[in-house]
Amino acid sequence: MATQQQSIKSDVLKPVWQKAFKFNWQLGCILIFLIGIPRFILVLQANVTGNYNLVPLVFLLMGLTPFLFLTKAGRQQIGMKKPEKYSWLVFSFLIGAAVCAVAFFVTEFLFSDTISNSFVYISKSYAVSRTGFSDADRLIYFIIYAVIGMSFSPIGEELFYRGVVHGSLAVNTSEYKASVLDSLAFAITHLAHFGIIYTLGKWEFLFLPALVWVFFMFVTSRIFFVCKQQTGSVWGAVASHAGFNLAMMYFIFYRIL
Repeated sequence: MATQQQSIKSDVLKPVWQKAFKFNWQLGCILIFLIGIPRFILVLQANVTGNYNLVPLVFLLMGLTPFLFLTKAGRQQIGMKKPEKYSWLVFSFLIGAAVCAVAFFVTEFLFSDTISNSFVYISKSYAVSRTGFSDADRLIYFIIYAVIGMSFSPIGEELFYRGVVHGSLAVNTSEYKASVLDSLAFAITHLAHFGIIYTLGKWEFLFLPALVWVFFMFVTSRIFFVCKQQTGSVWGAVASHAGFNLAMMYFIFYRIL
């Protein structure tokens, strides 16, 4: 622990923050709640209205946190650097897509096409599912949603959770424990996407389906971290997250909607 803490450079945080904060678990927890709670609320609202226009702004804010809080040395320390193994960027992308496929088929087996299926519920929250579209337009909508899903969320969430949050937590504990903690935060935040659902004009909490969903989000998050380790860069986690989201859009547009 002491050795790890000694390796933390003093210039990790930008000077403007150094009097108020230290780059440690406390800062990580503050950021989790400061950004996580508004994101949670906005996603819940989007599930009701079908309007996700404000949610990408949260992902943008997440992606900006390394630049707002950290120096160049700090950003490199959390993994914002060139990958050491470029081949693993491709592997990471494919692994992310494979994990999504496993989650989809397991969830489909357990809950069929009911509202207890996280993929089904999430697909119904999209505005396009409410307005409808023709088979001729399916590819166009798939590309639009896939591009958005492979950019805002993977970059924003991974720079935030596998970057700033993980790096701050790892100051006070091991890399493994820090990954478990940032993965828990990631998984619990995704209860806003599914688990706490809005259906037939009222809110419900689906305990068992939510547990399955959170489990998959936790495992997926841990895999994103492994991809970060294998590439030696946070961009490995971004690539894996992008693969997961691309596969999810495929299942939504070609297996559900």
